[in-house]
Amino acid sequence: MFDLQGKVALITGGSRGIGRAIAIRLAESGADVVVNYVRHRKDATETAEEVEKLRRRCLLVKANVANSDDVRGMFAAISEEFGHLDILVSNAASGVLKPVLELTERHWNWAMDINARALLTLVQQGLPLMSRGSRVMAVSSLGSVRAIENYTTVGASKAALESLVRHLAVELGPRGINVNTISAGAVDTDALKHFPNRDEILQAATERTPLGRLTTPQDVADIALFLCSHLAGMIQGQVITVDGGYAIRG
Repeated sequence: MFDLQGKVALITGGSRGIGRAIAIRLAESGADVVVNYVRHRKDATETAEEVEKLRRRCLLVKANVANSDDVRGMFAAISEEFGHLDILVSNAASGVLKPVLELTERHWNWAMDINARALLTLVQQGLPLMSRGSRVMAVSSLGSVRAIENYTTVGASKAALESLVRHLAVELGPRGINVNTISAGAVDTDALKHFPNRDEILQAATERTPLGRLTTPQDVADIALFLCSHLAGMIQGQVITVDGGYAIRG
């Protein structure tokens, strides 16, 4: 059911957190993995070691997904190492946390380029390596549909990302390629450490989640694995929310 033997998966931002969890989960099911990173080489190496313990191949590629030349070079490396790509997970994300009136054009463009436009570049550059049955996934957050304090650029870029997924799903569907979004609730990763009210956010999220606990990176990775399987063959252009019911509380 979840046999990914012979498959190759690229996870951008795969060195830590949700990206690392997805890389390991797919490797556990037999996939070889490409871990993309831009700054955290040590973390990326640790992820690769975990993948290789599972007797799967892991290619580390340093590339800024907002830079088209870097992305082109990354796919050249993937083509040389594996010759094909079956799963593309756009997980790399960034953005400044500031009140709306303090945002600059640079802040806006930075978040949009990394969180939204990067998926377009990844698909355009990666498509020649992909065939019918391939999967594309984007990792989003509830900030795409909710107003969260100081989250403006990230939230807006995630909303753009989800819209892009829907358009890609229409265009790539006839090629037999599934494109979907995974939207995660409050997940305690390194990214959340940048919020000054981190502890307050986590406590409130736990209290408001019907299932009584925070979403973990492994929970998100489980959904990624499901979307890679034949069981998800008719899921296309959708946002799959994994948050323990947090979003339904209004």
